[in-house]
Amino acid sequence: MTIDTPSTESSSNQLKRQIHVMLADDSSVIRSALTRIIDSDPDIKIVSSVSNGELAVSSARRHKPNIIILDIEMPVMDGLTALPKIQEVSPESKIIMFSSLTNEGASETLRALTLGAVECIVKPSSARDVGEGSDFQREILNTIKGLVPIEQRKTTEETTQPTKPAPLKNTSFTLHNDSGSYKGKPELIAIGSSTGGPQALFNVLKEFKNFNIPIVITQHMPPTFTKILADHIEQHTGIPTHEGAEGMILENGHIYVAPGSFHMLLVKNKLQTAIHIDDGKPENFCKPAIDPMLRSALNIYGNKTLAVILTGMGNDGLNAAKMLVEKGGRLIAQDEETSVVWGMPGAVAKAGLCSHVLPVQDIGTWVRKAVLGWI
Repeated sequence: MTIDTPSTESSSNQLKRQIHVMLADDSSVIRSALTRIIDSDPDIKIVSSVSNGELAVSSARRHKPNIIILDIEMPVMDGLTALPKIQEVSPESKIIMFSSLTNEGASETLRALTLGAVECIVKPSSARDVGEGSDFQREILNTIKGLVPIEQRKTTEETTQPTKPAPLKNTSFTLHNDSGSYKGKPELIAIGSSTGGPQALFNVLKEFKNFNIPIVITQHMPPTFTKILADHIEQHTGIPTHEGAEGMILENGHIYVAPGSFHMLLVKNKLQTAIHIDDGKPENFCKPAIDPMLRSALNIYGNKTLAVILTGMGNDGLNAAKMLVEKGGRLIAQDEETSVVWGMPGAVAKAGLCSHVLPVQDIGTWVRKAVLGWI
């Protein structure tokens, strides 16, 4: 893949841009498998492969890679100990945690995500799951490429000097004129998040204590992780938080997180609202997905639904957000500067659907004012 060079240069001087990746895992078998997968994409280059956290810190200092895939359980220095040290020596590197699908692995990964890791990938259960054309291959390549815009990739002329992030594009968008939208107290808050979402959620939800309405969340995460996420949200905020389950009745002041690998829908149960767990097809390549959750919420709460779209890849939530705004509900989104990836919030912002586009640290306060009927 090439990029256009300035007109004063000949095409022979065009430079190839690649994503530089470092692997840190104590298993040579795992590192070899990851190397084969990643090397299959010419836009990505493995610059270092190490077996413990201490070597990971040293290698990160030297190579300043765009992406670091970091195991948690390693000898000499584990991934959680290495994480802040890596951030110190290579602050622009984006760190993906490589985790097992266990309660312990999920809990430690959630800790890493609160410390600044941007994404997690679950280790495959067998060698058969990592072959050419596998779901795992597609996931890891799409995640790596989605995290690093082309402007931030290294060129063939770059050395191991730090790669400064490309300046923000200041993408233009138009705010939705919500003069005709419902401005009373909302009856439900619906939140969608993905890459970088856990840290954003903790930041936003800390302002939600004592809300007298339910909050529903779809965070793109695998099974086990969503239960741990719900536990961590409750620990961080003091708000009762649950992984959604079939038939669970929504209670005011409680938070409900969609379970991994299932869509979480809302249905009417006499005079109450209940959760229905749906095992349908993925939407927007996601399961759980934001669109089905928000669509089902609109069927019950209509324009009294307040939706929030946080950091994440892709455009999940966009279609249902259009329906929300058409019904007179309000939508806000995280801004580009504070998003790990401005995919989902960027999609709704550029579609002109948002009443406000705010830094993550301001979203909770804005929602609190809306719940109090002040804005």
